[in-house]
Amino acid sequence: MNQYPLTGFHFKASFLGLPGETPVDVKFKNISGLTMSLNTEPLNEGGENRFQHKLPTRAAYSDITLKRGFFINTGLYKWCKNAIEHFEFVPLTILISLLNEEHQPTFSWRVFNAIPTKWEITAFDAESNEIVIESIVLSYSYFTSV
Repeated sequence: MNQYPLTGFHFKASFLGLPGETPVDVKFKNISGLTMSLNTEPLNEGGENRFQHKLPTRAAYSDITLKRGFFINTGLYKWCKNAIEHFEFVPLTILISLLNEEHQPTFSWRVFNAIPTKWEITAFDAESNEIVIESIVLSYSYFTSV
């Protein structure tokens, strides 16, 4: 049993079946948006005016945003470009893992049917010395913990 909470600074995201994958395709600065919620539908009961019943309908999953330094001609960049520019979608499964000090997964989430919906690059600024960051937004069906 783990005596301490898991840390969020040592992680990786693996794209299972990514065509043309390169070693940098699993390295990210930030991954956000791994969120699930339950939608509800209001139901009014006749004669009861104090409240509405809220009936659960289905689960909802928000988009995931991945940020990393910009690399040229990676498999991930080509996958995004083909989807957005050429409308050629190849849904992928993504494995997001928190890693321990031995770089082994301690907890993971499997994201199903992910497709890129947005690709963005940071602003260019001659007065700063920051690296160029690309942001990739993915839409997906659902995720499960592994």
